[in-house]
Amino acid sequence: MITVQEAAARVGRDPETIRRWIRSGKLPAKKVGLQLQIQENDLPVEVARQLPTAWRRTATGEPMPDVVAAVRRSRAGR
Repeated sequence: MITVQEAAARVGRDPETIRRWIRSGKLPAKKVGLQLQIQENDLPVEVARQLPTAWRRTATGEPMPDVVAAVRRSRAGR
């Protein structure tokens, strides 16, 4: 079992996106105390459903650029 924050880090999404998936029923979770817990084996299936293959490629068929990494590199002065 992993927390919402751990799940978000593993799939590269915002924790609120993971919570939204849980609220909508797309991602099963259990509440343990005050935290939501997610089965690790449930997560990859959900991520695969959320990322259509068309989003992984540009209109010309090339892989999508990692814009976030480029912005981080530019802010770091590289």
